[in-house]
Amino acid sequence: MPVTRSGPPGGADDVGDPPSVVLVTGVSRFLGGNLAARLAADPRIDRVVGVDTVPPPRDMLRRMGRAEFVRADIRNPLIAKVISGAGVDTVVHAALSSGPGQSGGRTAMKEMNVIGTMQLLAACQKAETVRRVVLKSTTAVYGSGSRDPALFDESMTPKDLPSGGYAKDAAEIEGYLRGFARRRPDVTTTVLRFCNYVGPRIDTVMTRYFALHVVPTVLGFDARLQFLHEEDALAVLERAATHDLPGVFNVAADGVLMLSQAIRRAGQIQVGVPSLAVGPVGRLLRGARIVDYSPEQMRFLNFGRVVDTTRLKEGFGFAPRWTTVQAFDDYVRGRALRPVLGRGRLEAAERTVLAAARAVPKVLG
Repeated sequence: MPVTRSGPPGGADDVGDPPSVVLVTGVSRFLGGNLAARLAADPRIDRVVGVDTVPPPRDMLRRMGRAEFVRADIRNPLIAKVISGAGVDTVVHAALSSGPGQSGGRTAMKEMNVIGTMQLLAACQKAETVRRVVLKSTTAVYGSGSRDPALFDESMTPKDLPSGGYAKDAAEIEGYLRGFARRRPDVTTTVLRFCNYVGPRIDTVMTRYFALHVVPTVLGFDARLQFLHEEDALAVLERAATHDLPGVFNVAADGVLMLSQAIRRAGQIQVGVPSLAVGPVGRLLRGARIVDYSPEQMRFLNFGRVVDTTRLKEGFGFAPRWTTVQAFDDYVRGRALRPVLGRGRLEAAERTVLAAARAVPKVLG
């Protein structure tokens, strides 16, 4: 299979099997909205339908062009009418949420992720026109821990199963998709396990973390990190939507950055805190609405995670355009992160982090 590198829409070196009608979930967010825009720009596709519970921002709607927005909640069985009424043949489920704060809390996040996916797959199962389903999943399903292998490949399972949060949701959802594939063997199912995205436009927990002027880390740990450029993420989703590529694929850029290296490349100041202080510092930042940490994200920042992408290149036929280092550097340039901080601002931020760290022994005592 020829290997495609990301680029502008229409830049692929093979034509694939374009769908007639595509439905994309989560179009009010960066990946879903921009994917709908890319697919709408493809003249081979007759119709693109984007669904979400809230309308996309105005600039996103403009970029989506001829794509149609339908305000719908995938948790509602009425999503079946949207799919059958439009004659959808390809569904790209890009609506999985990783941040409780953005979803109205953990309960609402789980309902949207898990219950929403169950309803969506039930609708796809009933719709005879559906022949391709693409799921945007995450490498978080592998977990993060001290016993992790150097590289996770798609056949591996975590040493410690995710106990909650986005990782657990994603693992459950992948299980539901496997069940759907058994019931509808005529439908091509593709699971894309993405690592953390970075880029000049996308907003995630990780991009906000590295934008902090003083970045808290755990003393004694230096996580290994992989990143994927936002444009590569969109190109992978576009390829999956327009080709029959069944299977599970890790999606990450080549190369690895240590957490300490990434902080230095962003021009920020690293402040190590004792492991007992991680919880209070995380709650402090979350309470101030600076970074919405979850326990699984804190664990990831301890141990990191690196995945093997051989199957992506050889089975899926895609090689990311940006390496991990290049993607991270483009994020730094695009956000205009500055390495020089005012002394007063730096000292104030350091005092805030260190005060939270010192408070832990008193609380425990």
